[in-house]
Amino acid sequence: MFSIIPRDTGFFDLFDRAGQTLAASAEAYAVLISNGTDRHKQLEIVRGLEHQNDAIVRETLSKLDRTFITPFDREDIQVLMRSLDDVVDEVDAASKRFVMYRIPVSTHWLLQQGEVLKRACKVLRESIPHLRHLRRRPDDVRANLMEIQNLEKAGDDIYHTAIVELYDQATDPILAMKWKEIYEMTERAIDRCEDIGNVIGVILLKNL
Repeated sequence: MFSIIPRDTGFFDLFDRAGQTLAASAEAYAVLISNGTDRHKQLEIVRGLEHQNDAIVRETLSKLDRTFITPFDREDIQVLMRSLDDVVDEVDAASKRFVMYRIPVSTHWLLQQGEVLKRACKVLRESIPHLRHLRRRPDDVRANLMEIQNLEKAGDDIYHTAIVELYDQATDPILAMKWKEIYEMTERAIDRCEDIGNVIGVILLKNL
């Protein structure tokens, strides 16, 4: 329905910034867990991105309180930003554990998880700008959301295989507990990517 009151489009800039921070944090995590990198330096990068994303979320929620007409339902904006924040928080937590636990060498399973997470966040970063003009290319958004679902399933498979191997081959129970925690945090980050995709899907349905 046509409205004489324009919707505030500044939200889209905040969405885009959050999407860029999301993808950057996943890329930094992939570098962090790769063998032979400066882990403390990469951890500082991840930590900085987490703080940056927190600021974007606060700015968005504050803007919601001050804005009369929003581009989407207020609840959808809140859920979208919270979901974006959840992923970055999980990446931050996994990064801290990886460094604090002094993991000697990454397993190929964790490296695969990192790549799936990086890819999922990249697809989301590419999808979020479409929120500005959902009616122009909705099929592109749907294709991206399908890819997110496929990546989440791939992440599940990697996680379950990693856990089975961990329990089958672990000789140090303390190290096994550390690995399980890191695998779980990385898996949750991938799962949260699907949550973001679901929110975008809801917004798409409501606004076509």
